[in-house]
Amino acid sequence: MAEPSKVIHIRNVGHEIAEADLLQLLEPFGNVSKIVMLRAKNQALLQMQDLHNSVNALQYYSTVQPSVRGRNVYMQFSSHQELTTDQSSHGRNSDQESEPNRILLVTIHHMMYPITVEVLHQVFKAYGYVEKIVTFQKSAGFQALIQYQSLQEAVEAFGALHGRNIYDGCCQLDIQYSNLSELQVHYNNDRSRDFTNPSLPTEQRPRGSQQQGYPDPGGLYAFQQPGASYAQMGRAAMIAAAFGGTLPPGVTGTNERCTLIVSNLNTDKINEDKLFNLFSLYGNIVRIKILRNKPDHALVEMADGFQAELAVHYLKGAVLFAKKLEVNYSKYPNITTAPDAHDYTTSSLNRFNSNVIKNYRHCCAPTKMIHISALPQEISEDTILNHVSEHGSVVNTKLFEVNGKRQALVQFESEEEATEALVSKHATSLEGNTIRISFSQMQSI
Repeated sequence: MAEPSKVIHIRNVGHEIAEADLLQLLEPFGNVSKIVMLRAKNQALLQMQDLHNSVNALQYYSTVQPSVRGRNVYMQFSSHQELTTDQSSHGRNSDQESEPNRILLVTIHHMMYPITVEVLHQVFKAYGYVEKIVTFQKSAGFQALIQYQSLQEAVEAFGALHGRNIYDGCCQLDIQYSNLSELQVHYNNDRSRDFTNPSLPTEQRPRGSQQQGYPDPGGLYAFQQPGASYAQMGRAAMIAAAFGGTLPPGVTGTNERCTLIVSNLNTDKINEDKLFNLFSLYGNIVRIKILRNKPDHALVEMADGFQAELAVHYLKGAVLFAKKLEVNYSKYPNITTAPDAHDYTTSSLNRFNSNVIKNYRHCCAPTKMIHISALPQEISEDTILNHVSEHGSVVNTKLFEVNGKRQALVQFESEEEATEALVSKHATSLEGNTIRISFSQMQSI
């Protein structure tokens, strides 16, 4: 393997593949400063801004096959450490390829979450009056045309937003000046909007409108706060993406209370870590406190109101250690730091520190089936059974492998037994590995 380099060599680049297609593969990892398209050889050389970016890109694509327009492409470090200006067919530092214009052409790279007209309006209105927005899908990816009232506003937005991410780590804005003089908008809906003419028809669409599935964008993060992270704004889109655009029935997505009161606990068997194992299925845990004057009550503080609402929704009435849980919102906004309050803010066992969308998607009420991951490679079904069967009657088990990692499904006779196994054995050690347990939504093995 070649020595690491800022320059990435890409092979099998067909004539139908454009520079913009290759940029979409690599720009999520950092800025691409130069490109050389070697058309005669069906190859390309792309130089990242720094070595760290190129190493991250090749590490990622060593596990995921990169594909462009249905064609697999192959990446490796180039023997070149730098591309010279003469070599480069596309110097990426020349942002002003077209004349400044009040209409911006925006391409969204690495689009992990849905982008709507409302989201774009929240982003761009901080720099002036946005008259019109039109969104569309092209070969280069998701794009939008955004028309400001004045040229000065568009230039300011270009300078402030080009290369920035809408959400933390993704949805990067690649902005150019359009050569159009006026946008034509025929409908006010989730794909286009004329803010100067609110009386335009919405157009009947075969699927439900954006407002049914997405939380109110008015609650999104204020972009005009200089230097602020965009992660906060991603919450609404993340929720929509995770639940397929529609929240579970009964979940509003608007709750802001983070602390829950859990009652009717089995005082002989419960502790803070077992509560953590259960409630962390629905969000990150800040602190948990069992009330000493009411030992069958506990306070659970979650990272945000939406995660707290999921816990209330899915755990109300769940049975744990032969007791039916009551889960409600507490009158306390948070749990104060104290010796009897267990703090989980820095716990690596908080599930929503990574794979956030996947974790939201897997949220469900307790089921009879648990999913066990992070298992040792040589584990046997008997070893797994010995580890969990004390908590109930096991109906069936299945040991399998995903991307080279051993995982298992264990089906119990009841939800109560599966819940007890989860709270008791999640994050325990099995043959030297710290295993992870969650509920599976599969009905049978």
